[in-house]
Amino acid sequence: MLFVGALVGSLWPTLADAHSGANWFDDQAAMNSSGSPSIRINLSEQKAYFYKGGRLVGVSLVSSGKQGFRTSPGKFRVLAKRPNHRSSIYGSFVDRNTGRVVKADVDTRKHRRPAGTYYRGAKMNHYIRFNGGIGMHASGHVPRYPASHGCVRMPPHMARKFFQYSRVGMPVTVTY
Repeated sequence: MLFVGALVGSLWPTLADAHSGANWFDDQAAMNSSGSPSIRINLSEQKAYFYKGGRLVGVSLVSSGKQGFRTSPGKFRVLAKRPNHRSSIYGSFVDRNTGRVVKADVDTRKHRRPAGTYYRGAKMNHYIRFNGGIGMHASGHVPRYPASHGCVRMPPHMARKFFQYSRVGMPVTVTY
């Protein structure tokens, strides 16, 4: 079954669809195409492409690293996958007694934890790590421009598909 934003049914998307603004994923092609999976991330387009062999089986809009936190171009491999990952650097300080966020958008390397609080890392569900601590993951905020701390944000439904069909060791190419 084809999973899409704008397409429906079992239609195979055209090249024009691949370059449109739609998120789509063809599960049948991902399961039945021969060859190894790979991901290509185009930072200029703010899109990620999932291939099985030489066949394009999915496209997702993404949001990569903003100025000062740019996502590095290069050739990488999937290092790890974690379905319910939390950031060890970016998150919030939360009051131990009330559970209320005391300070949001903290960077543990720069901000000191106030007394009576604990650190709660930002959710990074369906995390596919490919360059040090940088990876692809689900996010509720995926503008069509660089806005992250270096990771590649994806809409949750697309992050789930890329996570499902990716494998540790598979290639990830990041270009402009």
